[in-house]
Order: sequence, then C-alpha cells, then structure tokens
Amino acid sequence: MAALRHEFYETDEFVTLSIFDRGADPAKVNVDFAPRKLSYTHGDKSLLLEPLQGQIDPSRSQFTVGKVKVEVRLAKTNAVRWGGLVGDSPDPLANSAAPSSSSTTTRSVKPTKNWEGITSEILTNDKEKTTEEDPNVGGDSTLNGFFQKIFGDADDDTKRAMMKSYQESGGTTLSTNWDEVKKAPVEVKPPAGSEWKKWN
Repeated sequence: MAALRHEFYETDEFVTLSIFDRGADPAKVNVDFAPRKLSYTHGDKSLLLEPLQGQIDPSRSQFTVGKVKVEVRLAKTNAVRWGGLVGDSPDPLANSAAPSSSSTTTRSVKPTKNWEGITSEILTNDKEKTTEEDPNVGGDSTLNGFFQKIFGDADDDTKRAMMKSYQESGGTTLSTNWDEVKKAPVEVKPPAGSEWKKWN
C-alpha cells in the first residue's frame, strides 16, 4: 500500500491532522477511530497511527474530505499538549480499572462537507507545491500550522482581512485588521532589495 504524507497541529482540545490524498473519493475513504489508534484507508493508500501519543474520544472525532487533503479532527480526552502524533508513553488515563482491549470500540464516520475549508481553499493553489517551489512545504509544518491556527480560530472579519490582503498584495502582506484593509486595495510590498513583477 502507498504511504501518505501528513502533518498536524494541535490545541489543548483537538489534534487536526491533514492527510494529503488529492482527489479522494468521499464514498471510498474510511477512517476508523479508537482510543489510541487512527486508521485511514482509501483504495490502495493507507495511514496507520498507533499508539497515538494520547487518548482520543472516537465519538467526538470526525473528518472531512477536500480536493487536496482529508482533514481529520481528533478530540482529546485529556486537555494536554501531545507534542507528537505517536509515542510509546503510557496512556495517562489508563489505570487498573481500564477496560480490556477486547471491549474497546472502534467507530467509522461518514465524511461531512467541509464548509470551513472552502474559504481556506481560496488561499491554496490547484496543485500542491514541491519543496523546490516552496521550502515550507513538508519541511516546516510548525509555521504552516501556526498560520492555519490563526486562520482557523479567527472571526469572519479577520479571515476576510487575511484573504483580501494576501490576494491584493500578491502574497507580500498578511493583515488581520479588516477595518484597515476594507478601505482601499492593499499595496504590494516586496522585501527590501526585491522588485515586484506581475506575471501573465
């Protein structure tokens, strides 16, 4: 089976995992959630994460299928930062009264329409960039995760300001202040020593 590229970012309550599976058919995507395990399959492509660094609540975990990636949202049972996806550390919630593995339940979830992802889709190109085209792809997921978190947690005006400033400035400016950005087109501000050229 083909392995899939993936990256994640986390809050105290959730781990958001992006699985890069371009053109995934929602009817054929299968995601199984278990307390310390995530299993993703789509045709001959698969991803197995086990044991997860912490415990998740399968009943509150979900996923959405987009054009370029499948976004999986893992609901943590304990509000702590994991620092990684998988690990051998013992489950902090496990104790002598924990249920045996035979009684552990797994749950498959049907995909839902990714309405929030539609606005963020505007900021991405139709094709994934390679590391030669953009050194941040795949390499520095911390920075990408930081901007995803800012955009994901923002209100509608902040998202509108980010999209307008980024598009109108040709990617040279990113503002979160809608009151300032809505007044006029955003100027192109290339880095010092650079010259802005518009390509056809």
